[in-house]
Amino acid sequence: MDLAPFKHVLMLPGVRSLALLMFFARMPPAATGVILTLHVAVTLDKGYGAAGLVGAAATIGMGLGTPLMGRLIDQRGLRALLTVGVTASAAFWLTAPLMGYWTLLCTSFGVGLLGAPMMLIGRQVITALVPESRRRIALSVDSISVELSYIGGPALGVFVATKFSTNAALLFIGLSILVAGVLLYWMNPPMVHEDEIVDGPQPKIVEWMRGRIVGVLVVCVGATVCLAGMEVSAIASLEHIGKQSWLGVVFFAMCVASIAGGLVYGGVKRAPSVLVLLALMAALEIPVGLGDGNVLLLCLLLVPMNLMCAPLMAASGEHISRLAPPTARGLALGLQGSAFTIGGAIGAPLAGVAVDHGGAPAGFAIVGVAGLLVAGVAWLLARQSKPVASRVTMSS
Repeated sequence: MDLAPFKHVLMLPGVRSLALLMFFARMPPAATGVILTLHVAVTLDKGYGAAGLVGAAATIGMGLGTPLMGRLIDQRGLRALLTVGVTASAAFWLTAPLMGYWTLLCTSFGVGLLGAPMMLIGRQVITALVPESRRRIALSVDSISVELSYIGGPALGVFVATKFSTNAALLFIGLSILVAGVLLYWMNPPMVHEDEIVDGPQPKIVEWMRGRIVGVLVVCVGATVCLAGMEVSAIASLEHIGKQSWLGVVFFAMCVASIAGGLVYGGVKRAPSVLVLLALMAALEIPVGLGDGNVLLLCLLLVPMNLMCAPLMAASGEHISRLAPPTARGLALGLQGSAFTIGGAIGAPLAGVAVDHGGAPAGFAIVGVAGLLVAGVAWLLARQSKPVASRVTMSS
């Protein structure tokens, strides 16, 4: 593993400052799930079932809205998206403490649909700041940044919610998104690399949404089927032995393993394909259930499959950014975000049903097998013809 390429990418103009800004910009979205759950279940005293409905409404909204926001970037630019998205996000989070349950339920769908998709923005910005030859390394950096955000964001959100109140945490999220959005608006980073010159009208989606890129999107679905199922099964395993307090340690081990995998993936000269990464992740999830009843063994068994997490996210982003035309990259990366959302919506209940009938080991095994099946579907799609070349010329 050679870490020198990471240094070279971070030394490119604008990369370090944007990577740092996107790290902080993604921390509030990473905390939204746990804060909304605590607010609805505890502050509003509606229970965890009602909290789950609010989270589901927001997730459905994001699944539908991310491609729309990506399309808006393609057609109107980043500032147009930020005007709509940051306004919607800040308005929701800053007024959420005043809302009753039913108002919160309806508006959570709206903020998912129209809110600022910081994950999408970060991926597209990083692809625009680096040449295609360095995108694998740059997207590895981005995936590592996401993992760090998911370590720090929920922890900070829970601290504010428990130290002060969930209302204070909601306001903190709103102010953080507003500040990050204003900074992004001021910096206005490019959305397409300077070497990519668009020639002619914007291509229609049917011209590039073909076998290989569809296969990559299917891989994204399979990845989050495995990851969402893993989380549900891990929670069930700890609850079964009365060790729920160790959940933070287990999740920390997962994130550290993913970060390590991202460093290795970005530093190797020959990287495995997205199909290989998904197949490895799914296969390595099946035996994790052997750690049921032992926190240390569970953490150790979770490490190998999570080593594939950041590399898989980076590899899928790299393929999509290369296969889609630059003028449709926002839409393509938005569809990637929707694929991640769909996978999570499938993986969590699939693991839940398996856990109810066979315990945590069944949860890990079932979603692992499901991931392997999805990898098979993606392999069949990848064998189809390449998408039509985009109307792009490379400057000298």
